[in-house]
Amino acid sequence: MEAIDFSRFDAITFDCYGTLIDWERGILNALQPVLATRGIDLTEDELLERYARHEAALEASEYQPYRQVLGASLRGLGKDLGFAIADDEASVFAENLGAWPAFHDTAPALRRLQARFKLGVITNCDRDLFALSNRRLGVTFDWIVTAEDARAYKPSLPPFELAFETIAVPRDRILHAAQSLFHDHVPGKQLGLTTAWVDRRHDRPGFGATPVASATPDLIVPDMTTLADVALR
Repeated sequence: MEAIDFSRFDAITFDCYGTLIDWERGILNALQPVLATRGIDLTEDELLERYARHEAALEASEYQPYRQVLGASLRGLGKDLGFAIADDEASVFAENLGAWPAFHDTAPALRRLQARFKLGVITNCDRDLFALSNRRLGVTFDWIVTAEDARAYKPSLPPFELAFETIAVPRDRILHAAQSLFHDHVPGKQLGLTTAWVDRRHDRPGFGATPVASATPDLIVPDMTTLADVALR
């Protein structure tokens, strides 16, 4: 894969959960109190893959706020594993999103990149929940586009189409960086975006919380530090 010319870009947009925020660790941490007394013996990746199937299916159906998606995904996981989820458990699980950790390299890399590029986020989240995560990211984004704004979730196209309407930069001057081939690179390439795959799982087998998909990003990096290094050469 050839290197891309970063002088072509004025803005970089990011997926948030999985790319900037460690959503797999966040989900697993939030699942601990739910599973602790129920004797569930599954690997972390098995739990993530089961959970992700429910979340992806819910996001592909009629729009509902991400809080509801999180709670319903937990209920679906519980049903798979043979137990019911109480309303308070679903509510606490959804609100826990604000505690999901940022990757250690996220804030430093974003600050470096913001010295040269406008930065945006296109995220499968509610605005108020994303605001809780944004406190961990270390920058003020120039543009924020949420599923709540678009009334749809990636990998559907409306979040990206709304971003193009919102971001005051031509599409060919925007680089989109994301971990998920499924949520971001497949629709991004469909819409003609140049994309960078932040392959956070490059050293781990399996797909975890990211559904299987096939796409051809223009650049592959293992983390945000490397993306900043390449972009700022």
